[in-house]
Amino acid sequence: MIVAELLTTEAFAPYGDVIEASGDPSFFINADKCGRFHDLANTDFTDGKAGISLAQATPYALPLSLTMIERHPLGSQMFMPLNDAPFLVVVSDGPETAPKAFITNGAQGVNYHRGIWHGVLTPLTAPQPFLIVDYIGTGNNLEGYHFPTPFQVSLPNA
Repeated sequence: MIVAELLTTEAFAPYGDVIEASGDPSFFINADKCGRFHDLANTDFTDGKAGISLAQATPYALPLSLTMIERHPLGSQMFMPLNDAPFLVVVSDGPETAPKAFITNGAQGVNYHRGIWHGVLTPLTAPQPFLIVDYIGTGNNLEGYHFPTPFQVSLPNA
């Protein structure tokens, strides 16, 4: 059983960036009426461009039966929730390594670095809208791996 831990910048650093507006803004814009949290994700694309998309993701029940992971070799991939509901984040150092799971605080998004193995977008309580920034270009930017035996993922104290 994999128990999700709270998502922190430090714990997630080997896999990508945590995107959140916490602490003081980097600087202010719009006549000092808007605090900007600047350059929060390291987008990385082999060529092509950054695509900006919206998604409406269907929730998963817990414990989650994690059957597969995927990665994107040609570009990073960012997911930012457009509401305040937490979602589950699963990452792995590779198909032969047990995954790690994180739970967001509802105000955090994630940016998976290029080539990082991760689970699918996993809202937990209701359909959830997301902003997605990822690679748009030529070539196959999706590799998947199906585990021979699924991992079970739960939340702490569940």
